[in-house]
Amino acid sequence: MARYLGPKVKLSRRVGAPIADIPKHTAKRQLNPNGIHGYRGRRLRDYGLRLNEKQKLRYHYNILEKQFRRYMDEAKRLKGNSGEVLLQLLELRLDNVVRRAGVVRTIWAARQMVVHGHVLVNGRKVDRPSFKISVGDTITFKPRIHAVIRDNMESIVGHIVPEWLDFTPSELQIRPTSLPTSDQVPFDVNTNLIVEFYR
Repeated sequence: MARYLGPKVKLSRRVGAPIADIPKHTAKRQLNPNGIHGYRGRRLRDYGLRLNEKQKLRYHYNILEKQFRRYMDEAKRLKGNSGEVLLQLLELRLDNVVRRAGVVRTIWAARQMVVHGHVLVNGRKVDRPSFKISVGDTITFKPRIHAVIRDNMESIVGHIVPEWLDFTPSELQIRPTSLPTSDQVPFDVNTNLIVEFYR
């Protein structure tokens, strides 16, 4: 199972946008190009702009190029706006749903929780971060991880759970109630540029 293991803030700096909603990534000085002169006069052409948007989305959901390309192919096959469908497919990944509920701070922590077998979908253990969640599925956690989750939730005070998710903190239960729309994704990205990149 391949995944990126290098420095994460470097990714935020590369695309010029915070890929995780934590102070380490959102600090202004982190997004400035490093080096004594930075990137003076660097302007992206059309291809560079589209590539940058695609990379931004890839880094935000912590997936590699081959898998992202498969999501793009599936989005083109399904009915509807390809950009909207792509965002829905990415939002409904199990690791992302766990992150959006606010039980962990980052996508990397969510992925680790899933891979270590702490997450149950409809009462069955699922250890694949890319597992596709459907509307009406119930996501719960094994009892041995409850204390860690409650500590995490206390450290992320003020986290807003999106409208398409129903999260019950007392039972630590997550249930998607509808499909997410692009305006409910708390990440600024232009999906039209990404669709154009893969034409």
